[in-house]
Amino acid sequence: MRVLSGIQPSGRLHIGNFFGAMRQHLKLQAEHDCFYFIADYHALTSNPKPEDVAQHTLDVTMDYLALGLDTKKTVFWRQSDVPEVLELAWLLSCVTPKGLLERCTSYKDKVAQGLSANHGLFAYPVLQAADILIYKSDLVPVGADQKQHIEVTRDIAIRFNNTYGEIFTIPKDYILESVAVVPGIDGRKMSKSYNNTIGIFEPEKAAKKKIMSIVTDSTPVEEPKNPNKCNVFALLKLVASAEELAEWEGRYRNGGMGYGEVKKRLVELIMEYFQPYRQKRTELENNVDYVREVLADGAERAKAVAVKILEQARQAAGLGR
Repeated sequence: MRVLSGIQPSGRLHIGNFFGAMRQHLKLQAEHDCFYFIADYHALTSNPKPEDVAQHTLDVTMDYLALGLDTKKTVFWRQSDVPEVLELAWLLSCVTPKGLLERCTSYKDKVAQGLSANHGLFAYPVLQAADILIYKSDLVPVGADQKQHIEVTRDIAIRFNNTYGEIFTIPKDYILESVAVVPGIDGRKMSKSYNNTIGIFEPEKAAKKKIMSIVTDSTPVEEPKNPNKCNVFALLKLVASAEELAEWEGRYRNGGMGYGEVKKRLVELIMEYFQPYRQKRTELENNVDYVREVLADGAERAKAVAVKILEQARQAAGLGR
């Protein structure tokens, strides 16, 4: 089945991205026909600096390649390299009720977070629907809290099909299993918007400083501690073996252990876990032409699919020759 997902180029990836959903996206390559794109059109809704959009696009591409994206199995491209998606978004807009967009919680949430209430942010679900429908996607992997996005896309596709004929595949959501909620260094969910992340590829010295600053409680060294309420232990669960994790849990509950000790071990484990990926990332940084070739090749493959679907939609709506 065809699986589609988009990644916004909003900055370097952190371990929350990897253990949250990205790792599962990469696993899907072995089982499905995967189409993954860098959503630079979507990124414009927050009015970033142009130079940041360009650099972040390259960074995310290198991050994904370093972490195991297989370009032989997966089509990977920059959204703006296939502008046909914008024309389809307009066709879809003409069958999308305004009330449907007004009910989207993501728009309200982002405005509440301080983003400007621009039309791009409001109409984001229509472009997202175009992203999904123009590639005849069967499955869209999302967390349970993002299910509404796919429901909106399904609604728009059904309205278009009812108006102009059966053009689009009606996609289904693929709810990612047990997506890890990774705590940031301040205890809140790890997020770039909170500035509490641990980057996958940031310099080792900087990563160590962040890990050693993870917020913990004030329980004295000699006292027992509850591992289930500790941010450090929550991160340890992501990278430690079952045997080592059991040992640490015992030490937490028995007392006599300081948080600094477990933080130092967490530094070692995170560095060990990502070391092969970090080496690959360095190689890619020294071969940016190859990275650009990957995006160009992916765009060509994606465009070959998109052009056909757009032409079907145009003809159905009475446009074109």
